[in-house]
Amino acid sequence: MSTALAPVTPAAKAPVRPYQDYVYAYPHKTAYRPLPDRPALRDLWRAEPKGALALYAHIPFCEVRCGFCNLFTRVGAPGDLTTRYLDALDRQAVAVREALGGEEPVRFGAAAFGGGTPTFLEAGELERLCDIAERRMGAPLGAIPLSVEASPATATGDRLDVLVARGATRISLGVQSFVEDEARAAVRPQRRADVEAALGRIREAGVPVLNIDLIYGIDGQTPASWRASLDAALAWRPEELYLYPLYARPKTPLHTRTAVDDPAWDAQRLALYRQGRDHLLASGYEQTSMRMFRRAGAPVQGPDDHACQSDGMIGLGCGARSYTSGLHYSFDYAVGAPQVRSIIDAYVATGDFSRAVHGRRIEGDEPRRRYLLQSLLQAAGMPTADYAARFGSTPEADFPAELGDFAARGWLDEAAGPACLRLSPEGLAHSDAVGPALFSAAVRAAMAAYEAK
Repeated sequence: MSTALAPVTPAAKAPVRPYQDYVYAYPHKTAYRPLPDRPALRDLWRAEPKGALALYAHIPFCEVRCGFCNLFTRVGAPGDLTTRYLDALDRQAVAVREALGGEEPVRFGAAAFGGGTPTFLEAGELERLCDIAERRMGAPLGAIPLSVEASPATATGDRLDVLVARGATRISLGVQSFVEDEARAAVRPQRRADVEAALGRIREAGVPVLNIDLIYGIDGQTPASWRASLDAALAWRPEELYLYPLYARPKTPLHTRTAVDDPAWDAQRLALYRQGRDHLLASGYEQTSMRMFRRAGAPVQGPDDHACQSDGMIGLGCGARSYTSGLHYSFDYAVGAPQVRSIIDAYVATGDFSRAVHGRRIEGDEPRRRYLLQSLLQAAGMPTADYAARFGSTPEADFPAELGDFAARGWLDEAAGPACLRLSPEGLAHSDAVGPALFSAAVRAAMAAYEAK
């Protein structure tokens, strides 16, 4: 670590709110805007490396809308909407594959189906989704990691049979809480018996990696009830566990009933995070990020979350993002039900998917911010030599104020030495403050100007 970042007494720094924003991608989608030039995909991808692409297919349907959810999804799919959506997904896949060209080999290194709830689709529709990924895009499902998100109600035997037969290597089940009163408080009504039955079906199906999502900070949750959910999850020996702090975001049901700036809630969530982290570490799990824990010896399913900073991402579906080195693009984003329905309706009516219509250019120092941010939020940290090889400079030289502040707060691991920039345990606990601190002024301004809809 550079002497310029020698830590000062952490107490000298004013405290910050630990839960500001979950940074799973940068720039955030609320910084995207309509692209006036509507660039052709063929031009965007012409000079991009295509040897290790990631494929993401987005299914924007759920059987219920959870109180905390700000994902792009709608409840139900009346009539033949899922058929028409898959028709549009097929048209988009054809256009994207043509845009990737044939001058050099196009290879996919990983695939994922997310949402929404991909398993909202019936078994035959999941077959078609896999066909689109394989036959249209050329992603060799069965030869690469394939992760699929599911809910307890939709993780049925026939759907799981299809996914396993088509090469699914990871199923992520959104449980959130094994305590029924907590599930209701999070506006996610479910019976524990149904959750346990779904987990049994996933294990019986033989999927190599089971991930269970849990949430802490729910109204009425206590250390004892949180421990009960953790132990209920651990009884299934999942290969992965994600522990998410509860957020109450705009346009979600919980936003109107939760004091989002409550210091007591922040303290509760931090305490529950530390309890969960320590319990999982003592139970034989390794921490890979603030949220993700992997059972020791469990198979690694493809690149970790930050790998798309160096590899391109192809997103199919109206809620999916695509990443090139110079542009991140998608379709419009909304949370409110009327706006989501309108965007889905426009998507299924689209005939020409050959151009990017909504996104954000990655210019100036944004590639450096993105690389640093997404690497630093991983528990392993970032080899400083990798940064230097990519950008010809050092993170300390490029971001002295931000890294100096992290050091002053005790958020950087001094023991990592100069060869690695890594968060300390306390820094990792404050990942949702570390990430936003690295946002550029331009991205902050765009996010602040975004009108939630």
